[in-house]
Amino acid sequence: MTTTCGPLDGLIVVALEQAVAAPFASRQLADLGARVIKVERPDGGDFARGYDTTVNGLSSHFVWLNAGKESVVADLKAADGRKLLDRLLQHADVFIQNLSPRAARTLGVSARQLTARNPRLVACDISGYGSGGPYEERKAYDLLIQSETGLVAITGTPGTPSKVGISIGDIAAGMYAYSGILSALHQRHRTGRGAALEVSMLEALGEWMGYAYLYNRYGGTQPARAGASHATIAPYGPVRTGGGQAVTFGLQNEREWAVFCSEVLRRPDLANDPRFGSNAHRVEHRSALDRIVGGVFGELDLSEAVGRLERAGIAYAQQRSLDEFVAHPQLAARERWRTAQTPAGPVEVLKPAVTADWPTPSGPVPALGEHTDDVRAWLDALEGPSPERFDPRGDHDAEEGVQV
Repeated sequence: MTTTCGPLDGLIVVALEQAVAAPFASRQLADLGARVIKVERPDGGDFARGYDTTVNGLSSHFVWLNAGKESVVADLKAADGRKLLDRLLQHADVFIQNLSPRAARTLGVSARQLTARNPRLVACDISGYGSGGPYEERKAYDLLIQSETGLVAITGTPGTPSKVGISIGDIAAGMYAYSGILSALHQRHRTGRGAALEVSMLEALGEWMGYAYLYNRYGGTQPARAGASHATIAPYGPVRTGGGQAVTFGLQNEREWAVFCSEVLRRPDLANDPRFGSNAHRVEHRSALDRIVGGVFGELDLSEAVGRLERAGIAYAQQRSLDEFVAHPQLAARERWRTAQTPAGPVEVLKPAVTADWPTPSGPVPALGEHTDDVRAWLDALEGPSPERFDPRGDHDAEEGVQV
């Protein structure tokens, strides 16, 4: 058993999960001290294990998403595998799964099926499009959801729509599953009853598209693709200095615009130029504004450009590479890196984003099936020789249509 601590110490989470969305949610719970038992196929396990081999032979996605969990293998198309899952569910506080809705129902592990039989359980279904509706059984990968929600349409350059460079649809769904589970646990503490939760990637990422939806619905046009610049605020984005380095800065109000003109551009007259008299006007005349700003910064070296922004109190940032992010002085000063053990040796990962007084577990990344025997022994000790077992499947035939 993985040693745990933290505010969720003692909570048992069973996760029938793969890829990103559900593992992201359950890893947050593991970071808070929950015991997360990850149920995997015997023939390769979570398919994220095979995404790449960049972390000393392991998958970068898998290492990122699975520290602190226990791996149990179970063939859910076989009686023994289904029996093991049933036994785990009997003792679980939380169950998370991201099968297709039909496969979950066939297996008898949809949130509503499970909570009907075990009212104290907090069960969460994660899928691409949610249960019901014409898209219920469509496969949903992150790029597909970015496309369906309109994110790709507003990302990139004017000539090239682009995806976001991380699995943002999966992460959005995982975060809503995580916050929903915590909310349901709080409700259970008050009422004694669990909850059936459902999160779809389409709706999770759709919520994050809220400003763009409102801008388009009531403004008549979708936010323009503006590369690394802000689509609806100007000036707000990267600019090149005389040495070729990129500095990103942004303005939020008219007071900052006036200070920027006088202290950074040293062109106080621009504050009264009717082309730039409000943010809406500056966005409308962005090309002319970009030429003026680029001309000034192109004559400055990096230190002078940063110095002017700093003295004027304008928000700015270095456009960092990933190597430069890893070496970020703020992360070093706050000691935000930790070591995670893996089957391929130690790797450095970020600490959880919430800093609190409670201890933060730093569990290892499990090998496939590493904890199967230990978990079976734990169940045997809990249940004794003749346990009365809760059967979450009811009368469902779990052989047909399972997609695990």
